[in-house]
Amino acid sequence: MVTDLNIVNGKIVLENRIFDGGISIENGRIRAIAKSMKLPKAESTVDVSGNLVLPGLIDANVHLRDMNLSHKEDFYTGTCAAANGGFTTVLDMPSPVPTTNNPANLKEKMERARGRIIANVGFHASLPVCEEHFKELSEMGATSFHINFNNPMTEANVDNDERLLTSFIYAREARRPVSVAAFDRALIEGRRRMLGRDTSLRGFLDVYSPPVEISAVKRVLRLANRAKARMHLNYVSQFDSLELINRAKRDGLKVTCEVTPHHLLLSREDTLRLGGICLMLPVLTSQFNARKLWSGVSGRLVDVIASDHAPHTVEEKRASNVWDVSKGIPGLETTLPLLLKAVRNGRLSLFQLVRLLAKKPALIFNLGNRGTITPGFDADLTIVDLKREYKIDSSKFKSKARYSPFDGWAVKGKVVKTFIRGRLVVDDGEIVAKPGTGYILRSTFKVRKNRPD
Repeated sequence: MVTDLNIVNGKIVLENRIFDGGISIENGRIRAIAKSMKLPKAESTVDVSGNLVLPGLIDANVHLRDMNLSHKEDFYTGTCAAANGGFTTVLDMPSPVPTTNNPANLKEKMERARGRIIANVGFHASLPVCEEHFKELSEMGATSFHINFNNPMTEANVDNDERLLTSFIYAREARRPVSVAAFDRALIEGRRRMLGRDTSLRGFLDVYSPPVEISAVKRVLRLANRAKARMHLNYVSQFDSLELINRAKRDGLKVTCEVTPHHLLLSREDTLRLGGICLMLPVLTSQFNARKLWSGVSGRLVDVIASDHAPHTVEEKRASNVWDVSKGIPGLETTLPLLLKAVRNGRLSLFQLVRLLAKKPALIFNLGNRGTITPGFDADLTIVDLKREYKIDSSKFKSKARYSPFDGWAVKGKVVKTFIRGRLVVDDGEIVAKPGTGYILRSTFKVRKNRPD
């Protein structure tokens, strides 16, 4: 039998070893992994010339914008950026305009994305108010119920512990994790009142200092323990938070967490030097804390690394009043090269990179046959030339957001090909697939009402 495609002469990163050989693909799935000469005959062959073959990477925290925010990013440009950065799957955060806290809005978003995306896209939903919407959104395939304490995007009273507890229980019954951006809003508002009319960058950083996150993480874990719900903490920025989460894991809580490359690699000093271009939430803090976060990565306290790709226009990043600056940076096209640099520097291994950027996000959000290179799994693959050296240049991004605090950073290791279900979508920096090549993904946990998790 002749198969569809053979990818030959690659260094294939499996779960615990690198295999010199090839991959045979049939009907969009991996049929076989073998020495190149032993693969079945194929209609076409791609020789990757000794380059690294990774499972298609998964970014669990991405803001694709579109809808009423398409001036910042849209489904096409955002997924082009993803595929160009080696990500075959991204999970889109709920947009505030309109927010996806009900089935109608999620359906509208999915339908708009379907014919535009280059990479695979799954959708987080905002925490709904109506109990029935938890079940309906889950059945539509929402990957989590998301709540940002600083910008809730929900009519639910997230400042009320008992109301939040009820929502967590509904999420548990709908068999979805709750993903949380942890900020203590009362603490933020109190500090801002004390700041008065101060609009300085230092003042802003002080308002969002570490206790804002740590206090909120404690609250989330306390409520998660009562609700017996699965929780995922987005963009954890403080090592003290990681320790709290790890203690909760040891106590049996079903909790996972992510960190971002910018919290691992940048610090408060970078924000003060670069200004609004380097302003994000959570804010950057000390170099010491960044080093401690790395110890959390190497010590397996961190489950996922996610980009928190949050694109804005350059004009929105240069507002004169710090409180008017749009917070966030693009990350889809910088995450992998920055982490490959960390691999070269001995901060993590290739196997850890694959676990953090593919295997664990697939497991946490139940994305089916993704996350590892395994026969029967979807042929989502990222090919990397580890010898290719270049400098990060945001003017060449596929994203509409052409700015980065990493501009000018020297990196080594470049995505040269990206495959979605065996179809080539990126070839040496060029998008070679049509809009609509990507798939809408749905988390596949079955909904079970009124039963324990």
